[in-house]
Amino acid sequence: MLTAFLVVAPLLYLLVDTLYATRGWDDGTAGVLHVLGGVAYGFVLVRIASWATGWLAAATLFTGIVGACGNVAYGINTIHVSLGATDLVDQSGAATIIKPLGLFCPLAFLLAAVVVTRGGRARFGLAIGVAAILWPVAHIANIGWLAVAVNVLLVVGIVPLTWLGLADDARAR
Repeated sequence: MLTAFLVVAPLLYLLVDTLYATRGWDDGTAGVLHVLGGVAYGFVLVRIASWATGWLAAATLFTGIVGACGNVAYGINTIHVSLGATDLVDQSGAATIIKPLGLFCPLAFLLAAVVVTRGGRARFGLAIGVAAILWPVAHIANIGWLAVAVNVLLVVGIVPLTWLGLADDARAR
């Protein structure tokens, strides 16, 4: 199941950001798929963390789960806005919780890039790492074309790991 999400999550999230880029950042359908994509990426990061050991495995797992929660929160916020409610990102107080949680998502991708690179798949790690750096730029500034490009990098970096993987006896250190 975890390996299957290496295909599902990047392709689903490519669709999500394509919808945002073409329909706007308050599209309800994109928000629903965003929630599902956020959950799917949680499973991806659990899978990638399983290829590491020690502090790197723990950090990838922690940031992956927290980042997935933040990602899901932003999707729920989009659904909320699409129904005519206040955008939580623009609010203070308790609503600000989604901002730091959301930043864990690209941090998790950056750690995933380290795991993949250490596991002998440097070109895929590079694609994931570049996507991790560009993710907050695209999503905080709502730059649709860049968000789509980020997701293309994640498809290129993550989907091939489905059949290439990282050998269990050559875990990242």
